[in-house]
Amino acid sequence: MNYNAKKLFTSLSGLLLLLVFFYAKATGIANSVEPLVLRAEKLPFTPKEFYIANVIDDRSDRKAVAYLLQVGGAGKVQAVDLQGGAPTAVHTFIQKSLPADKSLRPITIRLKELQVKETPAAAGRVAGNISVIMFFEMEREGETVPLLQYKGGGRYERPATRNEVTEPALRQSIVEALRYLNTWMDREANTNHRLAKGIKVSFTDYSTPADQDTVFYDPNRPLTWNDFKADVNKTSRFSATVFPSFAYEGETEVRDGIIHLNLNMKVYVLKSSSWVKENAQDPYGLNHEQRHFDIVKLVSERFKQKIKPEELSLADYNSNIQYLFIESFREMNQLQDQYEAETRHGLDKAAQDSWNQRLDKELKAMGVK
Repeated sequence: MNYNAKKLFTSLSGLLLLLVFFYAKATGIANSVEPLVLRAEKLPFTPKEFYIANVIDDRSDRKAVAYLLQVGGAGKVQAVDLQGGAPTAVHTFIQKSLPADKSLRPITIRLKELQVKETPAAAGRVAGNISVIMFFEMEREGETVPLLQYKGGGRYERPATRNEVTEPALRQSIVEALRYLNTWMDREANTNHRLAKGIKVSFTDYSTPADQDTVFYDPNRPLTWNDFKADVNKTSRFSATVFPSFAYEGETEVRDGIIHLNLNMKVYVLKSSSWVKENAQDPYGLNHEQRHFDIVKLVSERFKQKIKPEELSLADYNSNIQYLFIESFREMNQLQDQYEAETRHGLDKAAQDSWNQRLDKELKAMGVK
């Protein structure tokens, strides 16, 4: 390198250093400060319903946790982070400060905000403002269950010449967030659907006496021709038509952390949709129509058997059950079509007798008859 090139290189290097110096001065932020270390402490509560399994960083500002006025400095702001980064430092602090019983519910903390900002205060002092936002969620059955959000923080003042309060104040703000979670979990654990640990299913059969338009299935109260109230379809080649169906209503209650689900089954015939021609009102024809009703009852009992609590999702058991209901509804329609085809709408007496025996046997096995 010749002399002129060396001179040019030296000048450029000096200019670069000068620009860096002025940039740092303009921002007023120094980065040569030791990170904050959260001091582990025994907390005044012990979780009985959860443990902290993970801490995830969802903050928009991940550069630093604290922006502190330099001790003894002239208004310079120092960007200070937690040792190891915010999520690691918070998780380590919790692991050392709270006993973790991993037989309890695993909770994940999402850090939405964790920040300290200092500003000059009166009489040469420094004011600190702490902001903490955490979102708590739970892992259950391989799914993430959102629980609640915490917003809190605190304020402090300190002399401009020393700083012994930022770390304790920040630590206390984190402790308050954990205390809030612990209080909520203790209060909600036994009755909140989102915290349920299991599900039990029971069934009842709606058996109210027939009303003006509806006959509910009752083995002791078979259909009568008086239940066929619709106007006769004179153009139909059939002697009678009946419209049975089934439905369910669900009621839930959470007790001791278990979802107790009762399904109230309704197997019914609508009188206003069922009709019979006057010359067809004989016992044989009525039995044929009754067997349509029996088929629906049989399918409803099979529907009950399909619902296995251990296979239901605690987060979405309603959808699970609705899917099984739709499948059973298809089964009902297929079985009705099969019954009509094999009996030729009741004209084949041998086939009709076979179906009578089959339905009686299956309903008896299920405790219906």
